Amino acid sequence: MKCLIVDDEPLAQQVLQEFTGRVPFLEVIAVCSSATEAAEVLRNNTIDLIFLDIHMPRISGLEFISSYSNPPQFILVTAYSEYALQGFNVNATDYLMKPVPFERFLKAVNKAYELFRLRNKTGASTDAQNQRFILVKSGYQTVKIILDTIQYIEGLKDYVKIYTEGKKPILSLLTMKGLVETLPEDKFMRIHKSFIISTERISVISRNRVLIGDKWIPVGENYRDVFRNKMFNK
Repeated sequence: MKCLIVDDEPLAQQVLQEFTGRVPFLEVIAVCSSATEAAEVLRNNTIDLIFLDIHMPRISGLEFISSYSNPPQFILVTAYSEYALQGFNVNATDYLMKPVPFERFLKAVNKAYELFRLRNKTGASTDAQNQRFILVKSGYQTVKIILDTIQYIEGLKDYVKIYTEGKKPILSLLTMKGLVETLPEDKFMRIHKSFIISTERISVISRNRVLIGDKWIPVGENYRDVFRNKMFNK
């Protein structure tokens, strides 16, 4: 994963460079002291993960990251715990408090790496159309989910809830957009801003909703035409 460190404190920069150097899957592309420098790096490089301080001169870390509609993954690194909620509201992958212990740093970057693998479709054994499973992070565990067991997925703001046959739902810090891009499109479809379904699991289509198991799921207005074209032109 190509990384960017953005922090105006030289000591914090040093610590993060040392920590990233211990993790084989991380490669630091640049170290910046301001949001202006970081923006220049992002214009000229592909960055997968940003380590971002909140309190910086002129433009804060939160203002900087909020200016991007589709930013890379980022981990907030700060001395101020009161910004944790704001951090998760802007979809931070994790939130590290200074001084950062290496064990906590490692936990955060492992979470980022799992998300990176999922979004880049490397969690499956073959290509997207033939993959048999995905790996998702749930709490402190990485869970293997067989695609054929998935009934539907519900979006819950910063999390998703994955419903599988005969098991409790799996809660994971993922985005609906990331999952849609990862799951094979011949088997799964987003039919509502809050729902992705397995099209093979549909038992009834009734007006603007579908039945999967014992759950009626709405078909959103913005998804209706594409859904009907796909289902009735099969």
